[in-house]
Amino acid sequence: MAKAPRLGYSFGRAAGLGSPVMSATQSDEELLAAHVAGDPHAFAELVFRHRDRLWAVALRTIGDSNEAEDALQDALISAFRRADQFRGDAAVTTWLHRIVVNACLDRIRRLKSRPTVPMPDYESADNGIPEAQDLLDQRETELIVAQALAELPNDQRAAIMLVDIEGYPIDEAAKLLDCPPGTVKSRCSRGRSKLAKRLEYLRNPNIDDSVQRHDGGQGE
Repeated sequence: MAKAPRLGYSFGRAAGLGSPVMSATQSDEELLAAHVAGDPHAFAELVFRHRDRLWAVALRTIGDSNEAEDALQDALISAFRRADQFRGDAAVTTWLHRIVVNACLDRIRRLKSRPTVPMPDYESADNGIPEAQDLLDQRETELIVAQALAELPNDQRAAIMLVDIEGYPIDEAAKLLDCPPGTVKSRCSRGRSKLAKRLEYLRNPNIDDSVQRHDGGQGE
């Protein structure tokens, strides 16, 4: 997984928040309330406290580190400006995660009109041919899976990312997505069914070869 950016600092500066000040005795709710009341450091501390989890949500939802960073910055600026709208009917982390997921889905919708394929990153130019080939094969599989996820409807993709990849319980995912638990279950079920069909050839590559041979024999 790509390394998380220094959210407490880079995103703090982007939103004009200053440096994070550690305040372990304050709860998330107290920090958010302090931010609304005008504390110049409270929101940066809140971001710093949950930076790794927020980054993981963004990266796994989008699948590209650059796009994830942009989406996360959009989300944090939105949360910074809308903090006074926090109703307190869910945990602050749930509220933040929901904003991050929505920002990622918005960016995915925009990206669909200009899809790109990122090149693999290499740690060193000294990799041997077998290791490099393994890396390429792994990256190719990751891109195929990411593309399959991107082709799902946004609601199904978000549900699968939270439940199957992030490991959220159904009830918690329902809070993040602001919908009933039964809706999350049905979205996951439909999305898994589509992914299973789309990725079947990864489990049995001969299926793809036989289909191509069959199609080639049709004279189309």
